[in-house]
Amino acid sequence: MRRNYGYRQRKKKNLLPWIAVGAAVLLAVGGAVWAAVFFMNREEEEGPEELLQAYMAHIPNQEYEAMYRMIEPEVSGNISQEDFIKRNSAIYEGIEMQNMEIEILEYDKEREAVSYATSFDTAAGAVSFENEALFQKGEDGYRLVWQDYLIFPELGASDKVRVSTTKAERGQISDRNGRMLAGKGTASSVGLVPGRFEDREKEIQELAGILGMEPENIEKKLEAQWVKDDSFVPVKTIPKLKETDLFAENPDEETIKAIERQKKLQAIPSVMITDTEVREYPLGEAAAHLVGYVQNVTAEDLEEHAGEGYTADSVIGRSGLEGLYEKELKGQDGCRIYIVDSEGNEKKQLAVLPVQHGQEIRVTIDSDLQRSVYGQLKEDQSCSVAMNPFTGEVLALVSTPSYDNNDFILGLSTEKWNALNEDEGQPMYNRFRQVWCPGSTFKPVTAAVGLETGDIDPAEDYGSEGLSWQKDASWGSYFVTTLRLFEPVTLENALIYSDNIYFAKAALKIGADKLGAGLAKLGFGQELPFELRMQTSQYSNTDKIETEIQLADSGYGQGQILINPLHMASIYSAFCNEGTMVKPYLLYQPEAKTQYWIPEAMSKETAARVLDGITKAVNDPKSGGYAAHREDVVLVGKTGTAELKESQDQTWGMELGWFTILTAEKTAEKPILMVTMVEDVKGRGSSGYVVDKTAAVLEEWFGDGDN
Repeated sequence: MRRNYGYRQRKKKNLLPWIAVGAAVLLAVGGAVWAAVFFMNREEEEGPEELLQAYMAHIPNQEYEAMYRMIEPEVSGNISQEDFIKRNSAIYEGIEMQNMEIEILEYDKEREAVSYATSFDTAAGAVSFENEALFQKGEDGYRLVWQDYLIFPELGASDKVRVSTTKAERGQISDRNGRMLAGKGTASSVGLVPGRFEDREKEIQELAGILGMEPENIEKKLEAQWVKDDSFVPVKTIPKLKETDLFAENPDEETIKAIERQKKLQAIPSVMITDTEVREYPLGEAAAHLVGYVQNVTAEDLEEHAGEGYTADSVIGRSGLEGLYEKELKGQDGCRIYIVDSEGNEKKQLAVLPVQHGQEIRVTIDSDLQRSVYGQLKEDQSCSVAMNPFTGEVLALVSTPSYDNNDFILGLSTEKWNALNEDEGQPMYNRFRQVWCPGSTFKPVTAAVGLETGDIDPAEDYGSEGLSWQKDASWGSYFVTTLRLFEPVTLENALIYSDNIYFAKAALKIGADKLGAGLAKLGFGQELPFELRMQTSQYSNTDKIETEIQLADSGYGQGQILINPLHMASIYSAFCNEGTMVKPYLLYQPEAKTQYWIPEAMSKETAARVLDGITKAVNDPKSGGYAAHREDVVLVGKTGTAELKESQDQTWGMELGWFTILTAEKTAEKPILMVTMVEDVKGRGSSGYVVDKTAAVLEEWFGDGDN
């Protein structure tokens, strides 16, 4: 980006006396004499000093023709305009010169020489030097005597200015144990050696078919000016086939296809396959929404990030951690500008900018847990978050179905891109960043608010209403329904048996205003303080709960309640942290320090009361979460099924299955708090389906070594 040219001048001409003299003469003897004085002053302004300033002012604007008109060619080596422009443009633009400043130091009238100091910025940093310019006076005024040393004092006519760059390595993204989530990898570059063609047209056709390319695009690569018979012309980058894949006893379908492709490529005489370094994502689909991917910069990127060191060859983080930590990961290319003589020997280093490789970003994610969660849910439309309930370290963030972010590095075909976007499962959609109707996993939240306001008496028996209930006839045909009958209908039992009617009644007792205020205190309507931006949780589509039915439905996690799963995890953390909600975070700390989002979100007594209820909601054989209980560690939590209907009159809707589970004891060796939501669980066991999937993940988690 070009910036405004400016200069400083140590010796400035004071024109005020001339103006005063001109005015006096004009008054005394008329305009003719004043005009003579004016032209004398104009000649003074166009002296060597002013001419040098004008010449230098043209350089940042690349006005080389104007510069040439200011020199005297006969005493400047008879350089032609074409050669002059070529020499100056190649150097000034090659070094990316900008922000030039000039300061006149001295004018030697006898020698017609102007000493000056100049400085400007380049791709390798600032350059400054003192120099001298010579002038010759002719009939039409002064002209600059141009020589190569006017560009740099050490530059001779046969010398060249070289610019060498050292590419910065993009920083690695690592998990909590130092395992790579994004970093250096190796792929196979498939290319052609023109001198090996036996049947050019046939071989190009075969290669295009194997790689899914158009033959015309391969021909264009071969027509590049640099291509010679022995050149390797890269055509496409593909995943590298590992030796373990070649000798696998039972290779999967993808590996079999890759082996067949390799054999076909090697059968083409002109094809060569070499290793090439690429950005690699070892977890692939298991962490694509979390890690994100990089792509080559576009013209829009270069304009938006002008002056930040991006070039046409740069890559930029597009999503996930790659985008979030782009500034830290990117690094800064190194650059060196120097003069070499006609033999290629270095004469002078003008500027150097050391390379700064990108930083390593280490996050709190556990790769094994991330893979485990994805493995259980990859066939579903779901999201899952896991964190340490006592420190806030986020251990996993999973969205399914997913995509392979490695495909964006190797080049995504139009067909594959269209397939991803047209897939009904929406594999590109990041579900863990969204908000969802929580169903019964919200009941402990309602309980906490009601206990805090004093509107819920945990010992009060609300009485059995059967499997359906409405407040009164004003509700028309609308009833709140539940699945089980039990007695007494107290808070603890309502949590164990997940009673909708109890929590609908509790919400009505709390009231719309107090429930809204209580939820606001728990972070609803606030942006979640987390490195990755999450959608904001809400308790109503407006700024308040509008009706009694909406209020009743809100009590058991329906109505217009929408919550982000990581927000849900933070609320549940308060139950085992004496009422304080921990702040989830991603950047790893060697000594984990607990961070808090909402201190004293609820009283210690309230947190303990709810914790007792959700302990039995997992460990009581009659509870919905019992399939996840363990003998070796105490787990607490709550199941939930949210039914999505377009209207109250609709008799059925798609079901979201939820399960929130955590280790409540601070002595737990591998503490974890996990919130999982699966879409469309109707007919698949509802929330029980999610409990079984979660139990399988926890079996791996507690059965493995250190986290």
